[in-house]
Amino acid sequence: MDSKSKILLFFLTTLFLFTLTLTNAETLGTYIVQLHPHGTTSSAFTSKLKWHLSFIQQTLSSDEDPSSRLLYSYRSAMDGFAAQLTESELEYLKNLPDVISIRPDRMLQIQTTYSYKFLGLNPARENGWYQSGFGRGTIIGVLDTGVWPESPSFNDQGMPPVPKKWKGICQAGKAFNSSNCNRKLIGARYFTKGHSSVSPFRIPEYLSPRDSSGHGTHTSSTAGGVPVPLASVFGYASGVARGMAPGAHIAVYKVCWFNGCYNSDIMAAMDVAIRDGVDILSLSLGGFSTPLYDDSIAIGSFRAMERGISVICAAGNNGPTAMSVANEAPWIATIGASTLDRTFPAIVHMGNGQRLYGESMYPLHHPMSKGKELELVYLSEGDTESQFCLRGSLPRDKVKGKMVVCDRGVNGRAEKGQVVKEAGGVAMILTNTEINLGEDSVDVHVLPASLIGFDEAVTLKDYINSTRRPLARIEFGGTVIGKSRAPAVARFSARGPSYTNPSILKPDVIAPGVNIIAAWPQNLGPTGLPEDSRRVNFSVMSGTSMACPHVSGIAALVRSAHPSWSPAAIKSAIMTTAEATDHTGRPILDENQPAGVFDMGAGHVNPQRALNPGLVYDIRPDDYIIHLCSLGYTRSEIFSITHRNVSCNAVMKMNRGFSLNYPSFSVIFKDGERRKMFRRRLTNVGSANSIYSVEVMAPEGVKVVVKPKRLVFKQVNQSMSYRVWFISRKRVKRGDGLVTYAEGNLTWVHSQNGSNRVRSPVAVTWKSK
Repeated sequence: MDSKSKILLFFLTTLFLFTLTLTNAETLGTYIVQLHPHGTTSSAFTSKLKWHLSFIQQTLSSDEDPSSRLLYSYRSAMDGFAAQLTESELEYLKNLPDVISIRPDRMLQIQTTYSYKFLGLNPARENGWYQSGFGRGTIIGVLDTGVWPESPSFNDQGMPPVPKKWKGICQAGKAFNSSNCNRKLIGARYFTKGHSSVSPFRIPEYLSPRDSSGHGTHTSSTAGGVPVPLASVFGYASGVARGMAPGAHIAVYKVCWFNGCYNSDIMAAMDVAIRDGVDILSLSLGGFSTPLYDDSIAIGSFRAMERGISVICAAGNNGPTAMSVANEAPWIATIGASTLDRTFPAIVHMGNGQRLYGESMYPLHHPMSKGKELELVYLSEGDTESQFCLRGSLPRDKVKGKMVVCDRGVNGRAEKGQVVKEAGGVAMILTNTEINLGEDSVDVHVLPASLIGFDEAVTLKDYINSTRRPLARIEFGGTVIGKSRAPAVARFSARGPSYTNPSILKPDVIAPGVNIIAAWPQNLGPTGLPEDSRRVNFSVMSGTSMACPHVSGIAALVRSAHPSWSPAAIKSAIMTTAEATDHTGRPILDENQPAGVFDMGAGHVNPQRALNPGLVYDIRPDDYIIHLCSLGYTRSEIFSITHRNVSCNAVMKMNRGFSLNYPSFSVIFKDGERRKMFRRRLTNVGSANSIYSVEVMAPEGVKVVVKPKRLVFKQVNQSMSYRVWFISRKRVKRGDGLVTYAEGNLTWVHSQNGSNRVRSPVAVTWKSK
């Protein structure tokens, strides 16, 4: 019998036995019972297994052996067990202490937490994960707050050996030694000299690669965490947690501490990471727009790019302000944040019968989650500190036993709940201000709480002011998937145009960055607050910090599938295959308006399509130097970035009419200019004998002419050039000070199969000075 026949026979036998088991056990169902990681009842038992069996023992009415019902005892992926139970046993078990949630075992349907599924990645054989080998062989270097190595997301079972090219180390330090690294987490280092010279370590922190805040653990696992079944946050968002490139190796460089991340430490880490042998650098950090020659990340990443390393950075969280995007260097992939179609409803029922939509992840099993009606209080008179619920601002006599309304801003969202709790309040409604509008970053609050949008906040405050004793209760609705339009641009995601270099359209793309579930240190509460004594393996965070590692992992997949591609080719593949429409087929939204190119760049990442882009816009390191000359950078400024001594006069003479071969277009008409010409070069990375035709959606007020209109590629890796003229039909008067914008796109479509669509966004700006 050949191997295929054996596999088929094994599959049919397994299916038969599975069907037989279901038939014979109709009265029993298989359930996964999640327990509190530090349950109050666990101390009475000498092992986790005995603790888990005790729950089954309590539910059984007969003297049946509880171990006959136990399928698995979980200790790492989560605390809890899988068991076979009847309906009545299940109901009894739900009410026992330390039981967080009970879920039926859906073993034939993969349930996720959740962004990889939202992005179209699933473990089906024909999927992109298999095409890329799940990112195997690729090393992702993460510059962040360190890592919690014991997290199940960094388990190395089934991982291939450490790549031979790896030259990094596992640096020992406080509560961290070389045995904390493995085949998944292959390296870890920490950098403190810059930080400690400016700001001594007053807060107790791990002087080691160990994560003190959770941020680095979260981002590292998002990029490359292994599959962890039965993951959830107190029963919310339950499913299998997976990074984007679960087969990739991770190297951690701790450069951020409680007081921030210093450029000297960041640069030192990038310096070492390049020598260590990373393939991808993921930096969920950055500030405001800075000239490239004064930007450590831009400088360090230029060197990385020269060595073939892709550098992926967060765009920043200063949206929705225009020109707020950071990490703008054209050799960096700059990532904005988007939403998922997963929500965590926490409905506010006001005493007048009105309902306000809000969101929260307060533990569903907690007695306080039942939605008791409470008196509302909003301390808006006089002291604005109490409006924001700052520490020490809430008088106990006014809030004790009440539901307190807190405005967003100044201090952290979860911290406001702690302030309310310490002052004697028993619940909180967190209200968005006009800055936040409908943005819905949820938290695992320390007391029952809901975050409501700005419009809802106005309604709530009107109600409070209209009655002598306002009342409300919160109804928690668990996890809801697929009911909301997504992706949409996150309100906080930083926006273009680039302040220092508007000739390059930034951000490049958007990726999931709102309410992302990922690994979490087991010495921290899910809120990250020191007062939060709860413990979890996973928690929720929002920010372009969360979007960045999604693309870092996707870049690892593309690199694994195409190891010879340059960082520019990988970025082009991700950009030109991005989606401008949401999952309903309508335009991606920014609040209630269609998102623009300065909000989302080329659009929302699509990893499946990025693996087969058809054509790429490649860029050589020398091209970036010509680009810097075209921006008017001085010799010394260019040298500080590139370490190359160039004469821009000579360079520009040899490259008249140069434009960087970027996968997007930023067209700027200044002082009455009417015509701009761009050259672009496409390389065929699809199949031989491919013909592409151009489709143009011209920006309003602009005529677009492309020559040639057809590109005929005879072979793979062949490059062909085209030119595009943008001709303004608008007359802009000199000196009127106006800046206006328009946008469109230019797409090369594969004439034979139509599936390869190589799309470039176009931004047009008219500036009159």
